[in-house]
Amino acid sequence: MYIKVLCPQELMIMIRCLIGFLCVCFIWLWGVDATAFAQVEKPQFTEQQLKKGDKIARKAIKALEKGDLNQSEAYWTKLIEEFPQNPAVWSNRGNVRVSQHRIKDAIADFDRSIAIAPQYPDAYLNRGIAYEGQKNWDLALADYNQVLEISPQDPVAYNNRGNAKAGQQKWQEALTDYEKAIEIAPSFSLARANAALVTYQIGDRFEATRQLRNLVRKYPMFPDVRAAMTAVLWVEGKQGEAESNWVAAVGLDNRYQSLDWVANIRRWPPKMVEALEQFLTLS
Repeated sequence: MYIKVLCPQELMIMIRCLIGFLCVCFIWLWGVDATAFAQVEKPQFTEQQLKKGDKIARKAIKALEKGDLNQSEAYWTKLIEEFPQNPAVWSNRGNVRVSQHRIKDAIADFDRSIAIAPQYPDAYLNRGIAYEGQKNWDLALADYNQVLEISPQDPVAYNNRGNAKAGQQKWQEALTDYEKAIEIAPSFSLARANAALVTYQIGDRFEATRQLRNLVRKYPMFPDVRAAMTAVLWVEGKQGEAESNWVAAVGLDNRYQSLDWVANIRRWPPKMVEALEQFLTLS
């Protein structure tokens, strides 16, 4: 389940963005006053140079928000040329390259970020996501475990580790990680959605449906849970309610009409994919 967080609209709030359900972390190591940036870079940079870097970084994030991946990558590349020893710019360009499906190039950027600053967890987390894109679950798990060594209370690392374990079809272990993410961050809605989907996969349909209903009430504009409600309600024979949720789901995100996307990009568990297929084929 591709899933640091919640939805594209919250990108600038959290500086952690969701790209096609990949929980990645954009590292913000400088501010308008350039204080944090100065702590990472060597002190030969002037305040003017640091402010210029901050401005370019904001442009890169803005381009990403607009979906202009090529422009965003170009801005991060310019920052790499000007500040090659700043680990943030390497990791952030890697994130954009993941969204461009340039996984090998992204991993090379994360490797460089880690080489510069091995004590920072975010590049490990983002590299783990890239390894997931290659379905290299063991390497992904190793990176998520490294994040948790550095930052033991990181809910996104637990969530993403759950994703990798789900990729290995270790459903109960995945659920344990999702539940830990929720314990640390109760408002982490994507972890809650993942927990509900895996609960359905394990066989507790009543509890999964209860969790999904609660999520729909709390996050009515969350297309993933709307589509999931559609699937489970259809299997239960509640056609009217299923169709109502479906209208909301595809109105928010029409990618749920593609079973291939749901199974291989969003990576719902197999039983959930089967339930959605029954709805889509009216079977």
